[in-house]
Amino acid sequence: MMPGFPSNKLYSDQRSNEVMALELGLSTLDWYMPMLKHAAASTLILPFSEETRDQKRIKRTPSVAESISSSSSLSSGGSCISRSSSTGSLNSLPRLHFRDHIWTYTRRYLAAEAVEEAAQAMMNAEDGGAAEEDGTADGMRLVQLLIACAEAVACRDKSHASALLSELRANALVFGSSFQRVASCFVQGLTDRLAMVQPLGTFGFAAPPTMNIMDVASSDKRVEALRLVYEICPHIQFSHFLANSSILEAFEGESFVHVVDLGMTLGLPDGHQWRWLIQSLANRAGQPPRRLRITAVGLCVDKFQIIGDELEAYAHDYCINLNFSVVESNLENLQTQDIQVDENEVLVVNSILQLHCVVKESRGALNSVLQIIHELSPKVLVLVEQDSSHNGPFFLGRFMEALHYYSAIFDSLDAMLPKYDTRRAKMEQFYFAEEIKNIVSCEGPARVERHERVDQWRRRMSRAGFQVAPIKMMAQAQKWLKNKKVCEGYTVVEEKGCLVLGWKSKPIIATSCWKC
Repeated sequence: MMPGFPSNKLYSDQRSNEVMALELGLSTLDWYMPMLKHAAASTLILPFSEETRDQKRIKRTPSVAESISSSSSLSSGGSCISRSSSTGSLNSLPRLHFRDHIWTYTRRYLAAEAVEEAAQAMMNAEDGGAAEEDGTADGMRLVQLLIACAEAVACRDKSHASALLSELRANALVFGSSFQRVASCFVQGLTDRLAMVQPLGTFGFAAPPTMNIMDVASSDKRVEALRLVYEICPHIQFSHFLANSSILEAFEGESFVHVVDLGMTLGLPDGHQWRWLIQSLANRAGQPPRRLRITAVGLCVDKFQIIGDELEAYAHDYCINLNFSVVESNLENLQTQDIQVDENEVLVVNSILQLHCVVKESRGALNSVLQIIHELSPKVLVLVEQDSSHNGPFFLGRFMEALHYYSAIFDSLDAMLPKYDTRRAKMEQFYFAEEIKNIVSCEGPARVERHERVDQWRRRMSRAGFQVAPIKMMAQAQKWLKNKKVCEGYTVVEEKGCLVLGWKSKPIIATSCWKC
């Protein structure tokens, strides 16, 4: 039994809970079990495709006997339960409590993990890597501790969670393996969340003051970390490349063009995206536009204005008339009249890692922003977002998804930078760790890192009246990765008109275009 699992006393009606857990996990097991039967032919990395991309996956850390024995209890005593009969029997079962939901998430994770562990064990056997087995066993122990601690925090078991956090701090090292490093960030988030937990018998927890980390001026360390992420990781540069290509297509043959930039790419210094666009407009066939307008939307007015002044001087060198302006407003308070659009100009809206910040439980804030954008009637809306499900209704589910996602990012950093490179530590601890802590420790308005999968964005955009404008740039995207000498392991796939950048089998960031 993994640390932190519910006691037998709390699960006296074990068979009823087994039926419910099995029913909730059927969709996952139906997909994974055929792979387990053919583990000899399987690989550790699952295909990055439409069929597999939504399956939960975490950093490989096998201790095969432990996990398979743990997951085997999922099917024990349930072989005689058919899908139809189990569905029909649910009406007679007692209502699930909060611990039951947590237990179900943990079981589903273990069932999926067992497949990857079996595949990794076979790879280890082929390589004869005893040292690797020791390392992955340590990683598995960390995974178990993190899950048990997350469960204890979710159940407000402060004493048990504190004990687990003490053990985690001793093993989750900032300069350790990729999983040790990502675990250290989740430990910070769990510590913060535990500190805000209210005693049993009360509702909710003491949330920190509301703060939108995308709008408030960041510390010098975070600014430097963002700059390093831009320079070293391909995520933002790749998004800028695709966004600018789509914008150039929309501006083809136009004399008066206007870009509304939501958030100015988190306030990234120097306005890199718009420098590239200015160069491309100046070098395009025919005449450059007679006027280019850029309107930045956000609260960092002074920072944006500095970027704007630099861009105007830069555009002057390319003989382009650039007018830069700032709308001082966060997205939730933005009004249609805040954006001045001239009658004879072509408008595009650019959103790089911004709209997830206004995804709330009620969905009203995001719907309002999308309605305002729709009323502006842009020729195209470019949407770039993290492609992961960090906005689910249950804390433990979000925790698991975030663990999968950021484990992949930290793996990629392992491949790009040496172990003790301080640049990597700065990116991990001052940029990615801030996102992780917000996902793990915050609730309500304070939780702004509400990343969602591209399928969910497709549904949201469709309901708001937008239609997808397919990005037909797969060849150019792959060529860009090659020309930029991006680390081997990054992949690009096309998914229903969107382009998704991933690390091996894990989607990282998705770019899509929309028209009214």
